[in-house]
Amino acid sequence: MADRKSESSTGLPGQPQIPIAAFDPPKKPKRNNFAIACAVLASLASILLGYDIGVMSGAAIYIKKDLKISDVQVEVLVGILNLYSLIGSAAAGRTSDWIGRKYTIVFAAGIFFAGALLMGFATNYAFLMVGRFVAGIGVGYALMIAPVYTAEVSPASSRGFLTSFPEVFINAGILLGYVSNYALSKLPTHLGWRFMLGIGAIPSVLLAVSVLAMPESPRWLVMQGRLGDAKRVLDKTSESQEEAQLRLADIKEAAGIPEHCNDDVVQVTKRSHGEDVWRELILHPTPAVRHIMIAALGIHFFQQASGIDAVVLYSPRIFEKAGITDDTHKLLATMAVGFVKTLFILVATFLLDRIGRRRLLLSSVAGMIISLMGLGLGLTIIDHSDHKLTWAIALCLSTILSYVAFFSIGMGPITWVYSSEIFPLKLRAQGCSLGVAVNRVTSGTLSMTFISLYKAITIGGAFFLFTGVAVVAWVFFYTLLPETQGRTLEDMEVLFGTFFKWRSTAEKLKHNEEVDGNGNGNGNGKGQIQMGTNVQT
Repeated sequence: MADRKSESSTGLPGQPQIPIAAFDPPKKPKRNNFAIACAVLASLASILLGYDIGVMSGAAIYIKKDLKISDVQVEVLVGILNLYSLIGSAAAGRTSDWIGRKYTIVFAAGIFFAGALLMGFATNYAFLMVGRFVAGIGVGYALMIAPVYTAEVSPASSRGFLTSFPEVFINAGILLGYVSNYALSKLPTHLGWRFMLGIGAIPSVLLAVSVLAMPESPRWLVMQGRLGDAKRVLDKTSESQEEAQLRLADIKEAAGIPEHCNDDVVQVTKRSHGEDVWRELILHPTPAVRHIMIAALGIHFFQQASGIDAVVLYSPRIFEKAGITDDTHKLLATMAVGFVKTLFILVATFLLDRIGRRRLLLSSVAGMIISLMGLGLGLTIIDHSDHKLTWAIALCLSTILSYVAFFSIGMGPITWVYSSEIFPLKLRAQGCSLGVAVNRVTSGTLSMTFISLYKAITIGGAFFLFTGVAVVAWVFFYTLLPETQGRTLEDMEVLFGTFFKWRSTAEKLKHNEEVDGNGNGNGNGKGQIQMGTNVQT
């Protein structure tokens, strides 16, 4: 049968017979299991933030009863960790350039461990706030370093899949926090919330131990002049020897190491401790870096300003406003939010490298807009009704679940994937830490003011406000964010710099790649095969 197919592949006598297999598209390389394992271990750091977010939503109910604190104090308690995490994220860039990405994750786990114990043993509100401060610093470190390490260890063809892992584990942590709330809610009030918060020390210990088994980032190793170590890591985390060599050459070029220099240890100009980086990022950025900064900071701002933390942190209150008054039922409904959020983030990990960042992001935000509008409408109707409306309660529940589903399938993971892959190597750690800072400031501001906001403009009005923010976000993403799917990290700068005219730049790049590929359309100018590099408008 195969012979017949081969013979029939050309109908002209005297012409060479070309097997049909020759016309088949190149097979997609298998996912690198070692790179996946490294990404999983690094992303475990994100469980720390997720668990704190999830557990605090339920623990706040019992803390308020036990310590007899006001709504304003609850707002501050819930949201202040985001502001404290700024200290960690600001220090993480320099720390990770100094001691390496791997040991920065261990350091983050140690800090969070101390914070969780302090919160668990807190005897009053002030003591609890000290624990929040320490835990917040650990969360800031973990938030910045997990996506950076994962992006730097991942091959280009599966970078979206692997770099979405931190968001997956944030959601897993949120779900664990919700489950912990429900499981411990039957304990006496003064013990229940302390156990909820103190148990957070357990994942930090597991994280610190497991991270010791993973290698250091190859890009950090090159910045230290340790080419031999970097090559060994790249050999394990790449999908072929050729790709490993190309990745090493790209990193050496970005680090300013001559191409012919192949010693195991070389002398490099020490720029890995932050020298001149802030000047290049903020004071005198090139057009490309300015565009990258606007894109990275913008996507982090809109991720939080569109209201996700209001839903995740205050879901018991929202369900109460929607007509669910029993504490157990509120916690069960909150667990449903965590389950849906985690389920859809898992779906997103398999779509990122198939559909692309841009298309998935725009679809996600469009779904969030519709869901937020429905939620605002349902809550407004319930607020103005003097009797129970089952259909309006059902509308609120369904739109909350659809909102977190749409968020998790695009806006949630793509924020971390996109911002960690677009910065040039020498600016990446500090650039990502700035993105995390904007993310946490926005989250902290929203979570520390949400109760006051909905008391001022009604809870329905608050979600109409988030709808407006999401509309602005969609326009921002459509006009300013180019597709990065399949690009190497070192090629990323070329895509940026023309701001609203990025589409014409992408078209020129695509044309140049086809020409550099000797007419076969498969090259990228460096001989590296790019998976699914599509220009999407």
